[in-house]
Amino acid sequence: MLRIFETSSPKGQRLILCGQLAGPWVDELRHQWTGSQGKNIVDLTDVTFVDEAGEALLRQMKEQGAELVTGGGVATRDLLRNLRTGGCRPVRRMLGRNET
Repeated sequence: MLRIFETSSPKGQRLILCGQLAGPWVDELRHQWTGSQGKNIVDLTDVTFVDEAGEALLRQMKEQGAELVTGGGVATRDLLRNLRTGGCRPVRRMLGRNET
């Protein structure tokens, strides 16, 4: 399950994601992203899981100008670093509270 909250901030529009960015939820996020212009911040702080399709969508969003932000967990930082550099990482890595 993935919850998507939309907010406004001084930096622009923000999508806050909570839960798993996987399966049908990837298409739901894609729909939210393409249906609303100007959203330029995607908050991944409460994302607990990202599958390969979710990672591809995040990469596409980043290429279209989205700023991806996180609370700073190790796995989430690794995901963002690899999205920036185009590097490879193991698919289906758990994110969030289960990090060591």
